[in-house]
Amino acid sequence: MNDPSSRDAETASLLRQAVGTLSRRLRQAGKSQGDPQEGPVSLAGLSVLARLHRGGARTPSALAIEEHMQPQSLTRVLAALEEKGFISRSADPADRRQVLVRLTEDGTALLREEARRRDEWLRSALATLSPTERDLLRLAAGLMLDLDARTG
Repeated sequence: MNDPSSRDAETASLLRQAVGTLSRRLRQAGKSQGDPQEGPVSLAGLSVLARLHRGGARTPSALAIEEHMQPQSLTRVLAALEEKGFISRSADPADRRQVLVRLTEDGTALLREEARRRDEWLRSALATLSPTERDLLRLAAGLMLDLDARTG
């Protein structure tokens, strides 16, 4: 297993497994409200809310592209988010034919609570590690974010 391509393949597989496991655990940490299967909104809904939080208002078409979703699927997600008061829709002042989707204060509050709950779980899990292990994970997280930025 000294071949660099074999080590890269092994590393890729380990990272995929670790990220998948961590992602599932973090989703479970967010299930304490609402539907026991998903929490107050679906994972797709949380992703849309987070994108609106990071990038501001946008059209449903732009959201569908950015979220890699079919427009029909996004329509259902947006309807559920709007029904719960997490987003609002309004005419685009630059083009009245277009609709802009915006995050509401309730949507922002939901994102904060979801992040707080997941961060709390992760903090308690990190507390079981040594300082060196926590430093190593901090370094790995930075590298993973950098990798994401490089590969877009």
